Amino acid sequence: MLGLECGLYFALCGVIEWGMTSFWTGNRIRLRGIEPDDWTAFMRFAVDEEHMGDLLTPPRSAEGFRAWAKEQAAAKTDGDCFQLAIEDVDAGETVGAVGSHQADPRAGWFEYGVTIGADHRRKGYAAEAVVMLLRFMFAERRYHKCEARIFAHNEASLALHHRLGFVKEGRLRDRVFLAGRHCDLVVMGMLADEFAQRHSISEPARLAVGG
Repeated sequence: MLGLECGLYFALCGVIEWGMTSFWTGNRIRLRGIEPDDWTAFMRFAVDEEHMGDLLTPPRSAEGFRAWAKEQAAAKTDGDCFQLAIEDVDAGETVGAVGSHQADPRAGWFEYGVTIGADHRRKGYAAEAVVMLLRFMFAERRYHKCEARIFAHNEASLALHHRLGFVKEGRLRDRVFLAGRHCDLVVMGMLADEFAQRHSISEPARLAVGG
């Protein structure tokens, strides 16, 4: 999807070769482009996020999700901003999505987001997907910093980012208006060298279940 070949070589910590079948396949998951048939999964994710208090928008029709997924499947990659489906390797089921939604190549930072369906949380999917995405952005695309903005009430996401090695950089008070009230956003960040110190550049993520 991103025009990359398997067998990439990273230069962040020297040239390292790995024997994985695909860079985008890990222990539990693989990251892939969104397919038209994913529309039902993304419709469920939208409902789950609303129940979690992370999203409140007018309801979208099933046909709207079908059209969106079809458009995503045919869309060209927008530079370093992209969204990928998270698929369970064994079950072949779409369990979530992860992607980079803002990027500044000159300054060397990007923001990302991840979502996991309610029925698939606390199985390690999010942790593995995030590490895989960060490994690509830091080592292949040579970004210097990743940032994440998290609702202050989302304790599970804050804990996940802490386990991954993100550092709390600040709190934006009343930054968003959601469900009739203002909410704070917590800004967390990780530098490329901090990532390299905690996570293997060439191996799939091996983290405790919780994401």
